[in-house]
Amino acid sequence: MNNKELSRTTLSLLHSVTSSLPQVEERQGQNEMAVAIALAVDTKRHLIVQAGTGTGKTLGYLVPLIASGKRIVVSTYTKALQDQLAANDLPLLSEVLGKELNRHISWAVLKGRSNYICAQRVDEISSPKQAKLDLESIPAKVTKEIARLTEWFTHTDTGDQGDLTWSPSDQAWRMVSVGSDECPGAQRCPAGARCFAERARDRAAAADVIVVNTHIYGLHIATGGALLPEHEVVVFDEAHQLEDVISASISTEIGPGRVNAVASSLRAIIRDDATSGSLNQIAHDLQSILAPYVDKRLSMPLPDDIQTALISLRLKVDSALEMLRNINSKDESAKQRALRAQTLSTRLIESIDISLMALKGRVAFVSGSKDRPVLEIAPLDVGPSLVENVWNQRTAILTSATIPLSLPNRIGLAEESVDVIDVGSPFDYEQSLLYCAKQLPEPSNPLRDNAVHEEIERLINAAGGRTLALFTTYRAMHLAADEMAKRLPFLILRQDDLPKMALINAFAEDESTCLFATAGFFQGVDVPGRTLSLVIIDKIPFPRPDDPLLSARRDVIGRYYFNEIDIPLAATQLAQASGRLIRSQTDRGVVAILDPRLATKGYGKTLVATLPPMSRTVDLEEAEAFLRSLT
Repeated sequence: MNNKELSRTTLSLLHSVTSSLPQVEERQGQNEMAVAIALAVDTKRHLIVQAGTGTGKTLGYLVPLIASGKRIVVSTYTKALQDQLAANDLPLLSEVLGKELNRHISWAVLKGRSNYICAQRVDEISSPKQAKLDLESIPAKVTKEIARLTEWFTHTDTGDQGDLTWSPSDQAWRMVSVGSDECPGAQRCPAGARCFAERARDRAAAADVIVVNTHIYGLHIATGGALLPEHEVVVFDEAHQLEDVISASISTEIGPGRVNAVASSLRAIIRDDATSGSLNQIAHDLQSILAPYVDKRLSMPLPDDIQTALISLRLKVDSALEMLRNINSKDESAKQRALRAQTLSTRLIESIDISLMALKGRVAFVSGSKDRPVLEIAPLDVGPSLVENVWNQRTAILTSATIPLSLPNRIGLAEESVDVIDVGSPFDYEQSLLYCAKQLPEPSNPLRDNAVHEEIERLINAAGGRTLALFTTYRAMHLAADEMAKRLPFLILRQDDLPKMALINAFAEDESTCLFATAGFFQGVDVPGRTLSLVIIDKIPFPRPDDPLLSARRDVIGRYYFNEIDIPLAATQLAQASGRLIRSQTDRGVVAILDPRLATKGYGKTLVATLPPMSRTVDLEEAEAFLRSLT
């Protein structure tokens, strides 16, 4: 099939799918995207597609990929997108394209092992003798939740926590599930034939389309391609997160929590308080040793005090492993507990060994908080892992509403092997306004807070509430929220008032409500209509200068690090935050960026170029008048 025929066939199939939707819309960007992907797969070239809000990118990539007849893995950053694909897009495509292509189209969603209820754990808890041991120190409320989960186990088809109609506590779910670091595998488990995680893997092995989250794909890379079935094409949706997620997935982490988990697994099978107690003491000591290093890079080899603690930990876990291997019980439940404890202990030893090896191309640092510090050993560059396990193995499609400026370079995609296109957005951004507060003091100025608060007050009053205010620090968010609660008649919600989705729903229900939040709300907030008419961004969201992993990467790049790392990351965050405003064809409003550097610094033009093509102003009164015209 030549290029013209392939394009015509792709558009015809896409039209058949979109015609079956309740509201039929011709989306030029979606058409361009679908044709480009069909050609990319046909020629085996990687493709990066920037597809603005409203493009309909999931159908834009699924239609040509399913039509190609190749096995596809779709890797998403959020569970929400996984659920959308499984509940809406894939059933529709299976029905419509199945008829058009005259073949059955199958799909499967594959999640991490801890997302599925564990048949063996349920068997153990259901044993009266074992239940007494397991549940004796657990609060009554949690015990009731566990009873509900074991009852749900008897009739669920998937065992997937996401299919629950209620939310169990973390403690309850941990009692009926196991993580990948703990599970000994179906072959060594008496409940292996009933394992929901294994069933999900079997469904994935037979499916045409496999949906995973990017962390799972990162683990697939970390295991050298052992986790997922063979596939010819991978789609990285929300690709602006790819570098960070892959880096986290192939990193090594050790913290007190992990050591305590091993101690708990030992207590469940070995009645040796000295061993588990000494592990708990090592965990406490490790917390004390790591706490002063939080948010700091470490030398490689590691500092002496950390090395000493890790060596001591390894010896103690080795000793515990020897005890576990000598257990010779006829009780199947005891055998499984011993196997899980062995697996958990072995994985911890592997992580300790990696941490002590001082591998080239890795950076060590301590993340978390002083109460819960975590030693991390992360790759300086994820490119080599991606080249070996993805770019050289299969065709990759990367898409997002915002593609970072330096993405190909950051993830090891050679320029000659990838095409990059921008299909725009169907929304009319010229109906909205980008306002930069050029007259405000710069972020380093001590007079800035009062000036920013006055600006926020004027803007929100002009908008009649209806504001999503986004801040780069918790301090700035709370200061502004405190002031606005005194000055304004509108309800001010803060991001820590409720869980995220409950907070967004509360914000959407009352048109005059304002929501104040930090970086976690720069994406994932989808509130179309008049409820959200103003997005305020307090500062250009540059990454922290003292971020230990980024500082190591800056050192590698040298004097040009600001343009190679900081500007692209800030541009992506800024574009994501600005994208909260326009979520439908009829939306209008103002994005107000309260950072004069956007207008006064040379890099400001680069940042503005990544934002939606809105009209622009530096005049506060013009922004106020525009907002009043919307009310």
